[in-house]
Amino acid sequence: MKPSDFDYPLPEGHIAQRPASPRDAARLLVVERATGRRTDALVRDLPRFLEPGDLLVVNDTKVLHARLFGRRATGGRIEMLLLRRDEGGDHEALVRTHGSLRPWETLAMDGGIRATLLERPGGGAIWRARLAAEGDLDAVLERAGHVPLPPYLKRPDDALDRERYQTIFAAHPGSAAAPTAGLHFTPALLEALAARGVGVAKVTLHVGYGTFQPVEAERIEEHRMHAEEYEVTEEAARAISGRKGRLVAVGTTTTRVLESLAATGGVRAARGRTDLFLRPGHAFRAVELLFTNFHLPRSSLLMLVCAFGGREQVLGAYAHALAAGYRFTSYGDATLFV
Repeated sequence: MKPSDFDYPLPEGHIAQRPASPRDAARLLVVERATGRRTDALVRDLPRFLEPGDLLVVNDTKVLHARLFGRRATGGRIEMLLLRRDEGGDHEALVRTHGSLRPWETLAMDGGIRATLLERPGGGAIWRARLAAEGDLDAVLERAGHVPLPPYLKRPDDALDRERYQTIFAAHPGSAAAPTAGLHFTPALLEALAARGVGVAKVTLHVGYGTFQPVEAERIEEHRMHAEEYEVTEEAARAISGRKGRLVAVGTTTTRVLESLAATGGVRAARGRTDLFLRPGHAFRAVELLFTNFHLPRSSLLMLVCAFGGREQVLGAYAHALAAGYRFTSYGDATLFV
């Protein structure tokens, strides 16, 4: 299949620039995979589409203030997105500037952070960089770094983004982007789900370059995902294996964790990295329902949704959503494929 098989017209006005308020006031399009039936609802209506014994699995990663701005010694402006920190303390970072960068070049970044470029492990714009600052580096990043809003949100981040581009589940720092399906949940919605008899389990996948990496190969089968770190605790594994109802993945990141483990012997307590690229033809072994946002054309995220819901049916649902005025992407509305 080609990336163009996952194209659709997305007018800029349908890309949500701000989140719904409150979080669960976002719209929800429910799609029955067996029949193609569509139901327009709100996220706060989610409990009525689930059954007692169902288990929601959410991603409890925490988004870092991972976007930094600064200047080169020549005065040229530079932008850096921190993707992950390795065991030695160095960072993998996506670096953008005009002109060519050199190994061992030192950059002056926000908050007095000094970033020394070490190497480009795979070429391109991703570097291994060593960061240093006066005092605790994490504290400086939290204070001086910017919320890593995706580039299609054409505005600078602000104080509201520091709260709203973070899920209420966020507990483990490490992501360069939010697991956006989880942004819709509120304490009130969790209470309503519990009253319905629906449980919640938490896994961790630190969102990095793999999630928003463009698919540039002529055939999607040739695309290679950038690996991302995940963890499933014993508590989460017990909840998943002991559930009485269906397994509901909240978001594409959670789906990749569950399907990565299912492909290697079943969902269990584990820690590692996954580069699993879910695309049409994948036989889902763990996930039974998928709650997710509306994704960009040609993206690996849309390909994952098409793998689960069927390409024609998903694109048809997206056309319905556009005609009905749904809001797309990170701060937009949601879908539930049942």
